[in-house]
Amino acid sequence: MDRPSGQGRVDASGRATASATGAGRRLVSRSRSIGDVSFGTALEHASGTRVQWATADGLELVGWGETARLTASGPDRFDEIRAQATAAFDGVDHDGPAVARPRAFGGFAFHDGHEPRDPWTGFTAATFVVPSVILARTDEGTWLTAVDTSDDDATRALESWYDRLSDGPAMRSSGTGPGIDDTRRTTSREQWTEGVETALERIADGVLEKVVLAQALEVDLETPLDVPACLERLRRRYPNCYRFLFRDGESGTFFGAPPERLVGKSGTDVRTEALAGSAPRGDSREADEELADRLLDSEKIRREHGIVVDTIRNQLEALAADIRVDERRVKRLATIQHCWTPIEATLEAGHHVLDVVEALHPTPAVGGIPPGAAWETIRDVETFDRGWYAAPIGWFDAGGDGEFAVGIRSGVAREDAVTLFAGNGIVADSDPDDEWDEVVLKYRPILDELRE
Repeated sequence: MDRPSGQGRVDASGRATASATGAGRRLVSRSRSIGDVSFGTALEHASGTRVQWATADGLELVGWGETARLTASGPDRFDEIRAQATAAFDGVDHDGPAVARPRAFGGFAFHDGHEPRDPWTGFTAATFVVPSVILARTDEGTWLTAVDTSDDDATRALESWYDRLSDGPAMRSSGTGPGIDDTRRTTSREQWTEGVETALERIADGVLEKVVLAQALEVDLETPLDVPACLERLRRRYPNCYRFLFRDGESGTFFGAPPERLVGKSGTDVRTEALAGSAPRGDSREADEELADRLLDSEKIRREHGIVVDTIRNQLEALAADIRVDERRVKRLATIQHCWTPIEATLEAGHHVLDVVEALHPTPAVGGIPPGAAWETIRDVETFDRGWYAAPIGWFDAGGDGEFAVGIRSGVAREDAVTLFAGNGIVADSDPDDEWDEVVLKYRPILDELRE
């Protein structure tokens, strides 16, 4: 693997490498308050790299362009990104509120040996960018930030974008879905059954306790997908989920509305969660409660969920001075409900959020137990490239704080086609037909928004 040389450069597309900013050209960030502007319109008219991040508690971020880029591959990719981040953010000069500070947005591939290929062309094993322009919105207002390598350039960019965005609309219609022309599973029912049976044999032999097997669904659209508009429709239907978008230049757009937080870090405080075991929503309150009770009472799901909780606790022990596990409960979404256990921890001083991301990925909710045997089974059985699906997606800042979701309930949009992904946990008493039906249920959040 090529390691950062420390000799920064700017390539023909205007991308500044992370090592360039770390080698004497510090990031300069200037912010100002701005009125209510349309984030979707801003992204629509932006070019190059575009990112979006939103949480259920009201934080919304969009960014475009890039002032720094961090990339890595191979088994040391987390260490590489941390090292490049230290260089990129060294001596950062931010003038503005904390919410408007520069951040690096991006993600990791599920497998460290990921090689970009369709539909993941352009998505490396680890990529983060510090956008040149960022819009940040909370309940307290909206801020515009420009990030460059000099005060004059950042100030000029800030004023230029302020004028352009202030003249635009405050709202943008989310419209309707593009319409679906055709769908194709990359895994046949026969292949799925064979894969589940292979996993069950390894579980019976004691090689595995649990493995999460996934599928991909290729969707041909009637018209190209407006991803920001789709995310807005998902916000209305799934207000307690994350929403993200990452478009790297002319590559496809990875987007989704995952219900699961991988980690949120502020100082030494860390929040994560176990999300494993699911059921459909009921047609009435009574039916919904009955399904939720079955979810909580199911011995299979209790065992599967317990494995996830115990593994997360064990993964955090090397980093945390204190770990607190809440009670298991049901997290309800529009079309599905999950077993959910919030987990909090207090870190030993000096840890970066990427330390926690590396420790937790992949959680048993998307990988399995033990991790090595689960990864081997996934590679042996799955018929598609996971790419960034089920992997960490999020952001971090100069102080090593940040937030990451698990990239599920997601897809890659390329022109007039989308590839969707979904998976399910396989344990000792799993039934291939039941697991097939549950995977289909997990396509619905995005699939419903693609229909007209």
